Amino acid sequence: MIRLRNLSRVYGQGPSATAALRDICLEIPEGAFATVVGTSGSGKTTLLNILGGLDSGYLGEAQVAGRELRALTDRERSAYRNETVGFVFQHFALLEHLTALQNVALPAFFANAREPAPERRAAEVLARVGLGERLHSYPGQLSGGQKQRVAIARALYRRPRLILADEPTGNLDTATGAQIISLFEELNREDQITVVVVTHEDFLFKNVTCKVRLEDGRQVEGAPC
Repeated sequence: MIRLRNLSRVYGQGPSATAALRDICLEIPEGAFATVVGTSGSGKTTLLNILGGLDSGYLGEAQVAGRELRALTDRERSAYRNETVGFVFQHFALLEHLTALQNVALPAFFANAREPAPERRAAEVLARVGLGERLHSYPGQLSGGQKQRVAIARALYRRPRLILADEPTGNLDTATGAQIISLFEELNREDQITVVVVTHEDFLFKNVTCKVRLEDGRQVEGAPC
């Protein structure tokens, strides 16, 4: 599903140029559970941004589901982000004035076509992540683990083929983080969703299909071409 060839990302020009990624070459098959690990500044988030269609200023090739991401028009890239990819972030990115149900239904407002029964779909995915009883709770009424489950439900709303998670356990204690990891593994196993997780805590992951390690923007481990 993911195919990268000689992928590099350089910021700036001339003597001040900084290489965030250098000649990454890897393949992650559809249905895989992959972790991307490395120290701060190793290029993990840059890689995730490229895979998510948020950054097209790279060199080399980045294909997801057979499509070269840089070749997509702005409209196609927006559709790709809305329909193919679900994003999960470390800081949850929930709107405090909206209920869990309303937060999860937000992707409906960014869809090109009117979404039928958005709250029904939102309730469905909230139940899928174990929050069927907290539909009308506000983020301030939820624990950290529950907030992250709401964020995962929002990522699932459009039935994505790929979930990209950036340090999803970073704001959680170890026990709660382990529960969130188990949920990702369940979604990968039962729903056949490809999952790519950036993490510092790779020791918590027990069922990884593919592990990619970056150091100073270079790939030192994982799924070579």
